[in-house]
Amino acid sequence: MDYMYIFIKLGTGFIGLWLITKLLGKKEISQLTPFDFVSSLMLSELVGASIYDREVHFPELVFALVLWAVLSLGFEKVLQLFPWLNPKLSGRPDVLVRDGRVDPEAMRRNKLDWHQVTMLLREQSIFSLREVAFAVFEPNGNLSVLKKSPAESVVREDLDLPDKKVELPVLLIDKGCLDEDQLKSIGRDRSWLEEELRKQGAKRLEDIYYGEWTESGGLYIQRGS
Repeated sequence: MDYMYIFIKLGTGFIGLWLITKLLGKKEISQLTPFDFVSSLMLSELVGASIYDREVHFPELVFALVLWAVLSLGFEKVLQLFPWLNPKLSGRPDVLVRDGRVDPEAMRRNKLDWHQVTMLLREQSIFSLREVAFAVFEPNGNLSVLKKSPAESVVREDLDLPDKKVELPVLLIDKGCLDEDQLKSIGRDRSWLEEELRKQGAKRLEDIYYGEWTESGGLYIQRGS
């Protein structure tokens, strides 16, 4: 009897989860907003906890699934009827890089640091901020990037160009803080860095929001706003 009861509850939960997912119209995990993701976890926990709990009977499981579906669909309908609520409840895209310049305020709003942003860039085969014209942080946590014209994909054989040395940029300065280990890894010291900053008109390390180094391109910095 216990096995049959578990089978019925598990089958009901499976069908309920599938129906709610289809009704909400979410086709891929990448389309989920943070609220959708938490909602999915809550729903799966609701079903999982009820399967082996003898105190939760079959009608209660069905009621919980129906109620959750109604609440979720009602939330979606409210957002459709009142579009101005959508950015507040589901989030909105935020421009992190505009015309090649990082927006520190946008970084703060989204609670991002440079290690997180550079990881998102590397996932799109972008290893240097110099390549980025615009970068938009999406509500689902992805980063959409528009490259600068010289960084757009071009087959070098088509232009009959010689092979160019490939370098991995080194993040030296993050929000005014120097990474001493990274500086040592490129064989430089603090006095060298301060001289490089002076050449670019920067008087203090604390004024630099972002700074990266490549052997061919040298030191690339952006001052804070």
